[in-house]
Amino acid sequence: MAVMLKISDCRYLYSVVSPDNLKDEPYPQVAFTGRSNVGKSSLLNRLVGIKNIAKVSQTPGKTRAVNYFLTNTNLMLVDLPGFGYAKVSKSIKEHWGELIEAYLLDNDWLKGVVHLVDSRHPPTPLDQSLNEWLNQNGLNYLVVMTKIDKLSGNQIGKSLAQTKRELVLTVGTEPLMFSAKTGRGKKELLGWIDSQIR
Repeated sequence: MAVMLKISDCRYLYSVVSPDNLKDEPYPQVAFTGRSNVGKSSLLNRLVGIKNIAKVSQTPGKTRAVNYFLTNTNLMLVDLPGFGYAKVSKSIKEHWGELIEAYLLDNDWLKGVVHLVDSRHPPTPLDQSLNEWLNQNGLNYLVVMTKIDKLSGNQIGKSLAQTKRELVLTVGTEPLMFSAKTGRGKKELLGWIDSQIR
């Protein structure tokens, strides 16, 4: 099936740090979530073809807000705070959880969630908890394994098998391999997003 979605422009709109300030934006939305330093910003930059539209940081836990981006196709890409960063306080972690949950639940414009997992490591307990939560709440999601350019072909196969063992995936879906460095998986991810917003 040909990819119909063609993103040629994307702009940052705003950030929200409190559940009370979340807005009911009338655009189809796809959210991106995963543990801290999993490569969300790099993936978003590669996906839209604009360098540093999402700020890349070497410091885990940098994204502490819900960040909204609007593409030329009137698709809204939403970057959620990374979870599981040890160096932030318990109260901030709880606040992040409340903010993410408030955004994901009862959002009529949310069409899909992209759950990023670092291919270099087994899914963490936090990845498993998010996976369980997405399934329990009936959210439409895709697991995307990032940083695969750092693995050999044999390592990729082992990582994929382990991810499939440890996460309960939506029927009919496979984890998608993605490299922000080489662009592998970009076409497939755009295809999945396109299929969700139609």
